[in-house]
Amino acid sequence: MKKTIIIGSNHAGIAAANALLDHYPDQDVTMIDKNSNLSYLGCGTALWVGRQIDSSDQLFYATKEEFEAKGATIYLETAVEKIDLYAKKVFCKASDGTTFCKEYDKLILATGSVPIAPKIPGNTLQNIHFLKKFQDGQAVDDLVGLTSVRKVAVIGAGYIGVEIAEAIKRRGKQVLLFDGAPRSLSNYYDPEFTDEMDRNLSGNGIELHFGEIATAYKGSKQVEAIVTNKGEYPVDLVINAIGFLPNNELGKEQLELFENGAYLVDENQQTSDPSVYAVGDCATLYSNALRKTTYIALATNAVRSGIVAGHNVGGTSLASIGVQGSNGISIFGLNMVSTGLSLEAAKKHQLDVLFTDYTDLQKPAFMTSNDSVSIRIVYEKGSRRIIGAQISSRADISMAIHLFSLAIQKQMTIDELKLLDLFFLPHFNQPYNYITMAALNAE
Repeated sequence: MKKTIIIGSNHAGIAAANALLDHYPDQDVTMIDKNSNLSYLGCGTALWVGRQIDSSDQLFYATKEEFEAKGATIYLETAVEKIDLYAKKVFCKASDGTTFCKEYDKLILATGSVPIAPKIPGNTLQNIHFLKKFQDGQAVDDLVGLTSVRKVAVIGAGYIGVEIAEAIKRRGKQVLLFDGAPRSLSNYYDPEFTDEMDRNLSGNGIELHFGEIATAYKGSKQVEAIVTNKGEYPVDLVINAIGFLPNNELGKEQLELFENGAYLVDENQQTSDPSVYAVGDCATLYSNALRKTTYIALATNAVRSGIVAGHNVGGTSLASIGVQGSNGISIFGLNMVSTGLSLEAAKKHQLDVLFTDYTDLQKPAFMTSNDSVSIRIVYEKGSRRIIGAQISSRADISMAIHLFSLAIQKQMTIDELKLLDLFFLPHFNQPYNYITMAALNAE
């Protein structure tokens, strides 16, 4: 039997384990995680806190028992203290204090990411929380349920921050949303789209504080106020959602790293050590929009990287086809999806690009239950290849972004999109639909 150890049992680690256990009977798979649970869908935390789903139990999609039934050995509540890459040994410590060592033929690092924690005065006060693990969600949910918690500050207006701000507002609390950027969701969308989201947030009672950076927390035992570069605000709870950094603690001194500290991997998810693979948020990936290695922490990317690593470790050569960073969000009924690069992001990467916008009704005007849709397609000026798209609507337009993800992957041009065979039926769209019209209006 070939011994494979997987450190980390969330999306990427689970995907790798499933690939090995389901397809390679010669694999002796060991999964190690310091948490007490596995397979938590963190992207559903806001749905639970906002009471849009009945229970947090629905956010777990796999169990320890299921993996053990497939032949895996699982150690939960077990920390990996050290890895000896030369001897191929993993040194572990269980929650009861016992220590042990496991040998491997191949090692898969699926250690994920860690929240960015601002080192500012008062950061050790009670009622300051992150949103990463299931236990974080539990703590926030419990506090939001207290009548003594009336005002909540959310630091960071990315996806997690905006989603938890909506959730807490749904629970009847006053929410203050802070970000150093001048708008929400600035990493994914251009201002024309985020302006709509900001109006949506404000219109639903969320107090926006953009262009503000937290400089201190005040309080005796628990947080009582947040101080920024522009003012001081009384609050009863702070949720930090600034962002994440790759968790490279176990291999940062021994493996080659990317500029942000992520493990640098090849198309097979292999690190600079041939016996070690890295997957998910702790590793790099290849962006088809940028045409180079980068870092994009998304659950969907984690799953795909785990599948790739699992098959390569199992003996089947499988190369990643790259990613586009496709994503989406739904807040107070406003749906926004994007893939690839926004216009602003493309310019930051010094790409010479053009864009085309179009807004229209989803269906013909005579149809009821009809909503407006806005789209932006970003494409390179010279090659004319599509490198990004953004869509927003009150309608469910989520599936449309998959077309653009594939377009970026296949290096499709804006001119090819103009004559793409898109069907028409009044129940769904218009004969000259917003995708076709945006492409036809491109320079």
